[in-house]
Amino acid sequence: MLCLGIESTAHTFGCAVVDKTSRVLADARDVYRAPEGKGIHPREASRHHIEASADVLKQALESAGASMKDVDIIGYSAGPGLGPCLRVGAVVARTLAGYHKKPLVPVNHALGHIELGAMLTGARDPLVLLVSGGHTMILAFSYGRWRVFGETLDITVGQLLDQFGRAMGFASPCGSRIEELAGQSGEYTQLPYVVKGNDVSFSGLLTAAIRLAEKSDVPSVCYSLQETSFAMLAEAVERALSFTGKKEMMIVGGVSANRRLAAMLASACERQESRFYACPIKFAGDNGAQIAWTALLDYSATKNKVAVKDASVTQSWRLDTVDVAWRG
Repeated sequence: MLCLGIESTAHTFGCAVVDKTSRVLADARDVYRAPEGKGIHPREASRHHIEASADVLKQALESAGASMKDVDIIGYSAGPGLGPCLRVGAVVARTLAGYHKKPLVPVNHALGHIELGAMLTGARDPLVLLVSGGHTMILAFSYGRWRVFGETLDITVGQLLDQFGRAMGFASPCGSRIEELAGQSGEYTQLPYVVKGNDVSFSGLLTAAIRLAEKSDVPSVCYSLQETSFAMLAEAVERALSFTGKKEMMIVGGVSANRRLAAMLASACERQESRFYACPIKFAGDNGAQIAWTALLDYSATKNKVAVKDASVTQSWRLDTVDVAWRG
């Protein structure tokens, strides 16, 4: 059984083909690049997706050695995300499903990060830290859903890095550039550290870091920003591990590619005698494989699908509202 997954929640338009034996047969992507110092403009990103969609789809099918006749299911990212971008992916998915008479499965983007990460790492029952431009959440699976044990109270850690980076004139996404600069310094300056229970707050940290950069060198501010924000996340994760008793911990999402954050979490897991898993960097960011694999799991377990005319998107589709029938 083959599933074509279409991802279009933000800056990435991706198509991937995954089979029921957990093989990613193809993963094609094209990323919208914002001008330096600017963030993602939804209208411009959606225009990029429209222009890139045909080539990305063709590349994915050719890489998989398949045609639309071979595809059994089509999954698409139905939210959360940027409305104009989500709608491009939904239109492509609806068109393909309607013309080729294929089952159409809407997928929660955040759930896709988790399920693909679990498939690639082998994690079975982990505490999950989902960190990206759109999410900062600590989750554990219980009674048919992923339950939130902690989250951001304002902006996400991905937004923290991107907004700081844009203030420094970097092009979004800014995480890799900040990580590079942080590696050039070891000078720490104290910044606001806000953890409330298992929740975190980054807005005050962002303001303080931007002000500090006006009178200090940027690499040292990047170092301090990373150390502070990642320590906050590590504290909240370690507390959640102690509370839940989970013996596995997995990090997924675009920010999971940061090696310093992974190192801090690995130390927390060691203290709690939990095994640490990190989604492979290649699949840390948004991609079609996360949509294809989750759609395949969903359809195999429930035969869940939507009629082409009813296929819609939801910009604010929370992960903890999604029923997950394929997990015990």
